[in-house]
Amino acid sequence: MKAFALSRSLAIFVVGGSPSFVTSSAFVGSGALISSLKKARPSPLCRRFSMAAESVYNLTVDDFCLRQFSPEYGGSKITMPPAEFEARVNAYYHANPHLADGYAPFCKHIFMPNFAGLTAGTAPITPENEHLLRSVYEARTEQELPVMVRFFPKDLVPPRRATHLDIILYSREQIRKENADMGNPDMAASHETAPWGIISVKAQDADHELPMQPITMLRNALGREYGGSGVELVREKYLESVDFWSQNAIIR
Repeated sequence: MKAFALSRSLAIFVVGGSPSFVTSSAFVGSGALISSLKKARPSPLCRRFSMAAESVYNLTVDDFCLRQFSPEYGGSKITMPPAEFEARVNAYYHANPHLADGYAPFCKHIFMPNFAGLTAGTAPITPENEHLLRSVYEARTEQELPVMVRFFPKDLVPPRRATHLDIILYSREQIRKENADMGNPDMAASHETAPWGIISVKAQDADHELPMQPITMLRNALGREYGGSGVELVREKYLESVDFWSQNAIIR
């Protein structure tokens, strides 16, 4: 067992192991890296022994979010270790115990200052840069169906540092349901007990939720077996999303 001191009063203990992880199709070949990231994260048992009673971890980095810690990730890349990121988010939450409602009861958000130095994940589409837009079909995991993604290459539209992070949370029950339906029995049977999992981190210049991309709404409506959440499509929300994403695009 190894100990990593994150501050004078906080130590994270790590127990080695070899849990499985389904890599994104965009990162084929980086499975060993993702596995090492999982090993560098505190186990549920060690969190309970290493944290004081008033500092229990309510939020843990989910396996799906680990791709954002990979050097090969094209979106909002997190350069600090997962354990340190997890500790910083939990410290902020304990000081500011509020979860903003998401698109479904199992989804919540924390909007906090950008302590990790992430660059903004979107940029407005203008007459000067619209010719730089690119598109590609891709899936986030091997089980998902590929969908079309539109983006600005970051070397052509340089991103700037964002002011805020949108920490997107799913309930533990929802995470287990999605893993079971996607054919990931080991993750569905995880011994993780924290009530909320960090499933994605968005870097942005707003302290509120930006519209979900239209294709994400459609994937969610397809059901958990296709990588979605199973939430029904709401026409008004979908049209709001189309309006926003007709004027903006992700940077990667």
